[in-house]
Amino acid sequence: MTDPTALVVTRDDPRYPALVEGYNHRFVGCPDEVRLATDAEDVRAAVQAAVDTGRRIAVRSGGHCFEDFTAHRDVKVLLDLSALRHVGHDAGRDAFVVEPGARLDHVYRTLYDGWGVTIPAGTCFEVAAGGHFAAGGYGPLSRRDGLVVDHVTAVEAVVVGADGRARLLVGTDRPDDPHHDLWWAHTGGGGGSFGVVTKYWLRTPGTPDGDPAAQLPRAPRAVLRRDTTWSWDGFSEADFRALLRGYCDWYEKNSAPGTPAAALWSNLIITHRSGTMLTLTSVIHDDTPDAAEVLAAHTEAVTRAIRAEPVSAATETCSWKDTWLPSYSWPSDPHGRYKNKAAYLRRGFSDEQITAIHRHLSSPDYDNPMGCLVVTGFGGQVNAVAPDATAVPQRDSILKASYSTGSWTDPADDARHLAWVRAYYRDVYAHSGGVPVPDENTDGSYIGYPDTDLADPGWNTSGTDWTALYFKDNYARLQRAKRAYDPRDVFRHALSVRLP
Repeated sequence: MTDPTALVVTRDDPRYPALVEGYNHRFVGCPDEVRLATDAEDVRAAVQAAVDTGRRIAVRSGGHCFEDFTAHRDVKVLLDLSALRHVGHDAGRDAFVVEPGARLDHVYRTLYDGWGVTIPAGTCFEVAAGGHFAAGGYGPLSRRDGLVVDHVTAVEAVVVGADGRARLLVGTDRPDDPHHDLWWAHTGGGGGSFGVVTKYWLRTPGTPDGDPAAQLPRAPRAVLRRDTTWSWDGFSEADFRALLRGYCDWYEKNSAPGTPAAALWSNLIITHRSGTMLTLTSVIHDDTPDAAEVLAAHTEAVTRAIRAEPVSAATETCSWKDTWLPSYSWPSDPHGRYKNKAAYLRRGFSDEQITAIHRHLSSPDYDNPMGCLVVTGFGGQVNAVAPDATAVPQRDSILKASYSTGSWTDPADDARHLAWVRAYYRDVYAHSGGVPVPDENTDGSYIGYPDTDLADPGWNTSGTDWTALYFKDNYARLQRAKRAYDPRDVFRHALSVRLP
């Protein structure tokens, strides 16, 4: 039997400093204690203890949050789920089970080695399933296979009723399930709003019973990968415009569900000029019909109007699990400080937006090689799902954009870096009050990249509430789920779903 005192780490415990640190060192928590859960009953008991003593609780699975949701000064109990990391096939539910503390490298390896299957999740291997899945979850296979939540069939979660009692419930995708909304709220409503997920069950809709190897997408055997890199030296503003225009135009033409090009995914990373490089990485799984031709056509369309010669350009065939994915993980700096902002793109950037992006990324008044724009392939099978089928409402976008700066370590530099990225983002969306208001070109932002500035009227002058930027018309239903499963607002943070 587990010694319950071993599951509680207080401030005088040598384990405490490492346990309260996360991805973004702008925020380091100071809770009274860290609870180390090893199973669902540990989670329920920790939540009950926090409720009984009137202490605010926060939940962390991998610690990769961009904001202070688990490190706020008012959080007194930090519930750590890193030991809940089982991945396997549950014969009773005839579906795969993934616990919230399982990191993506472990999820990918277990699914691939055991059954040859995978999920369309992200490239950051240290991210854990808990928060990633709850936000929707996307990655290099999403254009082929949709979002992670399009494969989530049930969730198990600890919730707290109006009576203050912590209970373990299961919600499924069956419309007649009395806890159907518990499942639905965790298909893109974000973490930290409704309860504590202790298990996700995954199975692709319409797959055969009794055959685990056919119940999730098949993992690619290998991918064709194309890397093209340019230097800022000699890369003119006209080249910059041609790159962004060519990249976005290709996605405007090749992002419908079922199109052969939906098997291709790419990432365009443009660092601040002080970072010297502009990099385009494109991949397509090699068993796609005419894969090499699709990749070549994509590269030609994106680069044809660029006059600057690339520093390097290479195409290779890579093992999907052992070569491509590990090489594209983004391990966090153990002392890094970050600020991230995001947007969904329904169409490419306007000329005015490209001017603003270029102005900030080439500014001589700022110097940080981690200041950047990242524009990531989206659409395809993601857009085959109705906006209200899951809690993710953005189902007709073609790209995701991230505007960020990071990896500085001195708190004295916070003001300089924050001022730059805030001005950069505000100028890109100057036409809509400094934020990506849903319109014909943009579609709000991604709750998996939370940005508390969107809830600050000093930075969001659009008149559109942050809830509409993240959740659009799905917010009212999320509020009903909040009232049903967290009526006491036990689980809350700066961007959590509010009680109606």
